[in-house]
Amino acid sequence: MERNEIKDRVLKVIAEVLDTEASLIGEDDNFVFDLGADSMQSLQLVAGFEEEFGIEMDEDKALEVQTVGSAVDFIAQYV
Repeated sequence: MERNEIKDRVLKVIAEVLDTEASLIGEDDNFVFDLGADSMQSLQLVAGFEEEFGIEMDEDKALEVQTVGSAVDFIAQYV
């Protein structure tokens, strides 16, 4: 799967979970500091990524991912 396709799908999940527009989310944005995700939303993001891509990620490692671009790269390892 191409990185751009992964990125588009990641942005879609983030926009749904954090109730924002995908076009306002940048690759360098930090989930907590820039996008305002709390701990519950962080868990929802992991679950959303797993559902969107039909994968099962290491939850502890997934929660260590701090930026959108890092999430795209992390998910790329699974698809």
